[in-house]
Amino acid sequence: MKRVLLLGSTGSIGESALDVISRFPGRFTVTALVAGRNIEKLKAQAERFSPEAVCLVESNERFAFSGKFYSGMSGLKELIDSHDFDICISAISGSAGILPTYWSALKAERLAIANKEAIVSAGMFIMKAPCQVIPVDSEHSAVFQCLKARPGAVEIILTASGGPLRDRHDLESVTPEEALSHPNWRMGAKVTVDSATLMNKGLEVIEAHWLFGFPPDRIKVVVHPQSIVHSLVRFSDNSLIAQLSVPDMRIPISYALGYPDGLPLGEEFELRLPSLELSFEEPDVRRFPCLRLAYGALESGYPSPIVLNSANEVAVNSFLARRIPFTAIPAVIEKTLEKADFPAPSSIEDVVEIDRLSKKLAEEVLRCL
Repeated sequence: MKRVLLLGSTGSIGESALDVISRFPGRFTVTALVAGRNIEKLKAQAERFSPEAVCLVESNERFAFSGKFYSGMSGLKELIDSHDFDICISAISGSAGILPTYWSALKAERLAIANKEAIVSAGMFIMKAPCQVIPVDSEHSAVFQCLKARPGAVEIILTASGGPLRDRHDLESVTPEEALSHPNWRMGAKVTVDSATLMNKGLEVIEAHWLFGFPPDRIKVVVHPQSIVHSLVRFSDNSLIAQLSVPDMRIPISYALGYPDGLPLGEEFELRLPSLELSFEEPDVRRFPCLRLAYGALESGYPSPIVLNSANEVAVNSFLARRIPFTAIPAVIEKTLEKADFPAPSSIEDVVEIDRLSKKLAEEVLRCL
């Protein structure tokens, strides 16, 4: 019986993880649930899974609970320090997940990482933790599985759906509702907008560098609108190995939980080959420059990936709040990168401080637009 700490239990990844766990009651037990501010959903989850502890990080509200109740970031640190767990699923969205992911990685046997922003900003520290790191992002889970299948890969190819705006040319007029209408995946608002700008793929390029040790010029991106091939790896003989599945996050979550054996999922997850139509195309970095900015940040090295991620969070939140147009998102990121003059981090605390300062700088850039 594996004990699971779930960071970000009320988000889309967290809910999918709990669905997987509920299918295998003899294999996993939920030790603790951590949420941001969604107290009603956390309460329902606690009633169903009876964890030892819960934590609301962004609220002091409470509900009747027989276990231990924690609040705030200091409470979350206390929870992690005082409760035993085998697997941490890190599904907190954005840079808010940096410290909780790092703290958990120092204690867990396995880190099932879905919070790409934590790896983008603090990969140099998290990847040094003594735990086993298994990616949950569908693309990185696919790469992980392909690399296990055969040694000697020379190139990683990450697939991108292209998001809801792949064929849209009047990007200036895109509304938040249109950017959030992803054709294939059900995700949180921030990651869905990132998919629309291709920043999600840019962050995944940086994440792949830290997870697998490949340099930027050996990590490629190809647009695959059907979201069936989740990634590929190329070998020196130019053969490819790919991982295919229906676009459902419960599949990579189940792999991370059950690794190395995987978990038997039902017929609803079956990929029906006769109906497949697969196509691929080059990403358009002229219309979607965020991907280019991410490659540039990775090539520049730290602290540029931290600044990139922080500025993107500010820009996306501003777009969702209708403060800026869709096309201003990459402009805010690029201007923030140009103005940033921070030293490379030497500790996880430095990462958090650079994140804070970068967000402040991005807000200043916004006011000058």
